[in-house]
Amino acid sequence: MRLALAQIDMAWEEKEKNLRLCETFIAEGKIKSVDLILFPEMTLTGFSMNTEKLGEDDNLSMNKMKLFAKRYNISIGFGHIEKVLLDNKVMGKNIYSIISNNGEVLTSYSKIHPFSFGEESFHYISGEEINTCNINDITITPFICYDLRFPEIFQIASKNSHLITVAANWPESRIEHFKILLKARAIETQCYIAGINRVGEGNGLIYNGCSMIVDPLGRELCNLKDAEGLLIGEIDEKLVHEVRENFKLKSDRKEELYYKLFKDTLIFKNISVKN
Repeated sequence: MRLALAQIDMAWEEKEKNLRLCETFIAEGKIKSVDLILFPEMTLTGFSMNTEKLGEDDNLSMNKMKLFAKRYNISIGFGHIEKVLLDNKVMGKNIYSIISNNGEVLTSYSKIHPFSFGEESFHYISGEEINTCNINDITITPFICYDLRFPEIFQIASKNSHLITVAANWPESRIEHFKILLKARAIETQCYIAGINRVGEGNGLIYNGCSMIVDPLGRELCNLKDAEGLLIGEIDEKLVHEVRENFKLKSDRKEELYYKLFKDTLIFKNISVKN
């Protein structure tokens, strides 16, 4: 599968402007024979907490992306805000959807780990499911930004996936974490990992991209530094199977024991020595 990561400079809370920008990149992807193009987290708004203004309950942005998918015969992954009412308060769901080239919604994932440090958890409801879809025999699991810091969900996803995607608005101040964790997740899961970040300025934060595709051995197939651009790489399901067959990491996992250790705090012995 030919995969493209669209590293874009999103206009803050300007959906129409960002939709036009996305179409430009989608058209470029079509010219370059891309099967799937992925955009960063909250593609059309930036990382905004303004759920009342930007959240949607009418699928307006989704319908426009469906139109682009059919117009350019290309599958699209993008981030958007779903508006929900909880105890008479407007909240949001931070969603990442993947649409097929015929305009069908293949999967919509709701971010499991809202970013509490950035107060996202005050404005967005946590998701509770891991979802997958299949494009050209590649099984894909989407995650979002802060999820990258929680390896447990990546282990779960990797049982059935060849490619795990991480759409992000990851600022320059913590970009080394982004780069290191993408490679670590690839090595741990023996999956392809695609990290799609933005560039530019958003609400006072600076973003410097560093989007990349990492193969199941932890090698960077391609990366893009701090400018807008389209990053393209090939995803090969055979390599995933070969890596797992040659180095049987997953068969050595002890998940029942891990679960027991998580649940049973008595198993930890606190031994102290005074000299």
